[in-house]
Amino acid sequence: MQSTSMPEGETLENFAKTGATLAIHLAVRNMREIERVLTPYYGADCPVVVAYRVGWPDEMLIRGTIADIRKKVRAEKITRTALILVGPALNNVRDFKDSALYDPKIPHVLRPVVGVELVEDVNT
Repeated sequence: MQSTSMPEGETLENFAKTGATLAIHLAVRNMREIERVLTPYYGADCPVVVAYRVGWPDEMLIRGTIADIRKKVRAEKITRTALILVGPALNNVRDFKDSALYDPKIPHVLRPVVGVELVEDVNT
């Protein structure tokens, strides 16, 4: 089921070939096709999160794998207003380093080295 066409080359299979974490919008009714297309690239045990009505009082995050998420979504009777996230980054196992962008111990242009006083330019 597809309501509008995608630009040439922008297919689920082509995106899956990159191995990137995918955010699939407006496709919760296509869970069987998503499972069929993504399993060869990510494996049946790849983590999936279906985020239903995020920010609403009835918000729900359904966690599973490519192999079992369709059943879980069906059990919750989710048929729309959901975002499907797929990729190893969703795994609970942390085998990658977090970004240091917001780490207060890491200096950068907007956060000078701790313990170093800034000296004002007396010529200004």
